[in-house]
Amino acid sequence: MGVGKTAERLGEDRPLSWVADDEVGDALELLWGESAVNTWNARRAAVLSWLGWCTERGYDGPSVPAWVKRLTLPDSQTPARSKMAVDRLIARRDVHLREKTLWRMLYETVARSEEILEVNIEELDLAGRRAPVKSKGARPRTRRRGAPREEFVLETVYWDAGTARLLPRLIKGRTRGPVFITHRKPGPGKVVSPRDACPDTGLVRLSYGQARALLDAHTSLGGVPGTGWDLHEYRHSGLTYLGEAGASLPMLMAKSRHKKPENVRKYFHPSAEAIAEVTSLLAPDDSRR
Repeated sequence: MGVGKTAERLGEDRPLSWVADDEVGDALELLWGESAVNTWNARRAAVLSWLGWCTERGYDGPSVPAWVKRLTLPDSQTPARSKMAVDRLIARRDVHLREKTLWRMLYETVARSEEILEVNIEELDLAGRRAPVKSKGARPRTRRRGAPREEFVLETVYWDAGTARLLPRLIKGRTRGPVFITHRKPGPGKVVSPRDACPDTGLVRLSYGQARALLDAHTSLGGVPGTGWDLHEYRHSGLTYLGEAGASLPMLMAKSRHKKPENVRKYFHPSAEAIAEVTSLLAPDDSRR
């Protein structure tokens, strides 16, 4: 199942040698990025094995990129980065404005990476610090297959001062097209949707794979690919920080746009310091003097 669906996503009629590594990663993310951990690991392993089989038999083709990691066991916890760690990373001089803006926006909106990467400039409400996004499982307004984004029920994400300072600088001189774009124009023959291209520069939308690889490159341990942060950690860290700051469960659900309380709880793992602080409320009154 994993190999067949991946091949279908990449284009069954395309020669394997024409497929780039990141395209394989993007296909896996789009197909199973929101699946259960065991499902993700199984599909990734199947594609990895298939590509290895092709290589052994002399076929020139892609590999599963390093940023497409095998996920940890279901009972493990996604790292929640501290607010200080997030701020320090974004403040680094070697980080490009595009990455700074994307990471800050992910943290402040606690939105899914794909949702933010799909936003276009003309959809931004800079004054209101908000934008509509097509969320996971968005309901279509029509029964027609392949409906465009405009025909789905969109949801709103909100950001704050950090993103508000960076966004105008990032999109300066551009009026339409993707907020986050690549630094190179697409190669000859590559078909790009009008929505995914910037009419002012000719550059195209930054993909999830490219964004994930950039974050990994800036945070990898000892420069080893695949050991850095994951884009999803911004959503997790933002929700954790809001929870520790006292945001209620209904407010966390509204902010993250989750429909079920249990889906929010899995993101919220209070730090040892937060647990110690709330425990102090149970101490005898005279011990607080």
